[in-house]
Amino acid sequence: FKNNIPLQAETASNQKFEKTAAVKSKSRKFEKDEQQIKSTAKGFDAIIQYEQNVGQKGNRQLHLLIGINPALFDSFYVKVQTIGSIKASEVTKVDKTNEYKQLNAKKLSLEKTLQSLLELKSKSGVISDYISLHDKILEVEERLQELGVELGNFDAENEFCTVRFSLYEGATEKNISLIHRV
Repeated sequence: FKNNIPLQAETASNQKFEKTAAVKSKSRKFEKDEQQIKSTAKGFDAIIQYEQNVGQKGNRQLHLLIGINPALFDSFYVKVQTIGSIKASEVTKVDKTNEYKQLNAKKLSLEKTLQSLLELKSKSGVISDYISLHDKILEVEERLQELGVELGNFDAENEFCTVRFSLYEGATEKNISLIHRV
């Protein structure tokens, strides 16, 4: 226990996950279902990150990549499964905790290196050594900025789960009559 919180619960809250879902749906009312998926995304404050429209009327396809807030992911996933006739769906959840911890460890190491380099800067020495030291400081600061961007992907407010939604229009299936078969 730490601060009256079970250690296991604290560990679970520090875990970082990447969640993706893929939904494939067939539609006989393509325009209506296309509008429904877009309005559903808008209603959940989701971001359509990619959109591809393919084909001619009667054989169209719509492919969307939708970024959704992690807290709304499950309810959004359930809601999009009501659009059209679902042919396939899956959810993949990947633990990214180790990657997050490794990035934080790299950041801490770079910050210590930067601090040491800045302390060296205050000592007297040859100009060429100062120039070399200054270049090294800039290099470490640049690597710290890159790590900051990578770590930013793990922030709760910047974190998004992704739903790949594909809508396929199929020409209505025509049944062959008994007389035609004969």
